Amino acid sequence: MTAQCQAIEVQFVPMTDALLEKVMALEKSAYAKPWLRQNFSDCLLAGYPAQLLVAGDTLIGYFVAMPGVEEVHLLNITVAPRYQRQGWAKVLLDGLAIWSAGQHAQWLWLEVRAGNSRAISVYQARGFATVGRRKQYYPAENDQREDALVMGLRLGAPAHKPGAS
Repeated sequence: MTAQCQAIEVQFVPMTDALLEKVMALEKSAYAKPWLRQNFSDCLLAGYPAQLLVAGDTLIGYFVAMPGVEEVHLLNITVAPRYQRQGWAKVLLDGLAIWSAGQHAQWLWLEVRAGNSRAISVYQARGFATVGRRKQYYPAENDQREDALVMGLRLGAPAHKPGAS
């Protein structure tokens, strides 16, 4: 008996207000302290780049970024829990890096929870380096705060380290 694989087309589509219900459902399933709908609405109103990664009607993940002068700041990147550990975050990051380079950005910046070793390893595999720390940046459990690592990627450099997946 042979297994058949069915090709599924995966594509980026712009995030819109009409799609925010799906975005919010994914955001709440992925984070203990999710963004509010207003955070997404404000970013869309400001014209920030926000893209969904979809396969048909299935939302795999998304990113929201903020352009600056010769730089782009990643504000939110999320992969649906059922699609994590399958390489989709790398697809999202690569898509953002390509878009950013096309806007003549020299740097791509982000913050990540200091305790999120899985995300940090994904960012490092894509070429990001830690450049600083923001003390008590993120809300955490029991009214506590968690530090953020500031990471940067010089655009035009290799997208990932040799041997990294």
